[in-house]
Amino acid sequence: MEETTSRIDLTGFSEKINELKKCISEVVVGQDKAVDLILTAILANGHVLIEGVPGVAKTLMAKIISRLIDADFSRVQFTPDLMPSDILGTTVFNMKTSSFDFHRGPLFGDVILVDEINRAPAKTQSALFEVMEERQATIDGKSYQMGELYTILATQNPVEQEGTYKLPEAQIDRFLMKVTLGYPSLEEEVAILERHHEQAEFVKLRNVKPVLKKEELLSLRELTRKVYVEPTLIRYVALIIQQTRTSKSIYLGASPRASVCLLQAAKAFALLQGRDFVTPEDIKFVAVPVLQHRLLLTAEAEMEGYSTAKVSQRLIEKVEVPK
Repeated sequence: MEETTSRIDLTGFSEKINELKKCISEVVVGQDKAVDLILTAILANGHVLIEGVPGVAKTLMAKIISRLIDADFSRVQFTPDLMPSDILGTTVFNMKTSSFDFHRGPLFGDVILVDEINRAPAKTQSALFEVMEERQATIDGKSYQMGELYTILATQNPVEQEGTYKLPEAQIDRFLMKVTLGYPSLEEEVAILERHHEQAEFVKLRNVKPVLKKEELLSLRELTRKVYVEPTLIRYVALIIQQTRTSKSIYLGASPRASVCLLQAAKAFALLQGRDFVTPEDIKFVAVPVLQHRLLLTAEAEMEGYSTAKVSQRLIEKVEVPK
C-alpha cells in the first residue's frame, strides 16, 4: 500500500477512532467489518441500512455507536399501524396562549435508530423519505430543519416478510450503505458465551460514556472533503458503476448518485484508516455495501441463486485496478 506524508494532522482523530472501536468491541463481539462500515458511513454524512436475521446484534450495534457520540439520540420502533404524525410529531392547541404548539416526534434528533424500517406503511415511509433526502420535515405546511449531524441508522430483517412493506427503490437509494450482519464464527460465539457467563447479564448501555463530541464529528466530516483522490481512482469508481449498467445479470444498474456515494465512502474509509489519500483497496472495501441495495437483478440471475452482493463483487473484480 502506498505511503505518503500526511497533509492533514490526524493524530488526535486516530486516537478517538481507536477508542471508539475499543468501546464497541467491549459490547459487540466480532463484526469488525460492519463496525468499520457504519463508522465510515457516519463520517461520510450518510444514512445506514443494517440488515441481518434476529439476534445478530443489529439494534445493539446501532445503539452502542449512537451512545458513543455525544449527540441527541432517539429510537423509533416501526410497526404496520404507525402513522406519519407518530414519528414527526403533532400540532396541539395551547389553551393558555390560544395558539397551536408543535410537539416534535422521535425523528427529531441527531442520531436516529429506526428499528425494523420495513414494517411501516407507505404514508409513514414517505414522511421518512423527505427527512432522509432533504434533512427536513414538512408538517401542516411548515418546514422544520434537522441538525447538521442528522443520521439515520435503520435495521431490517431479511427473512420474515409477514407484516412488512417493501421499501421503494427511491428510498433505498438514499441509504449510503447497506451493511449485512452475518452469524459469528465458532470462536466469536464461544467468546460471546464466555462473556455472558462471566458477567451474568448484558452490558448496560446507560453506563457507556460518549467518546466523540458532536462538534468533533462535524469537524471530521469536513476533513473527509480534503482527502486526496487521484484522477485514475475517480475513473476507477466510474468504471465500476458502468459495469453495473452493462452486466447481463442486472436489470437496474447503479445511478450517478451511487458513484458519488462510492467516492464519498472511500474518502471517509481512508480517513478512518488514518490516511489523507484514497487507495484502490478503500474503494473495493466499501463498494459492495454501497452498491448491493441499489441494484435489481434479472429474473434469470435470481433463479440461478445470485445475490446483489455476489454480483457486485464479481463486477468489481472485472475492473482493472489502476497502477
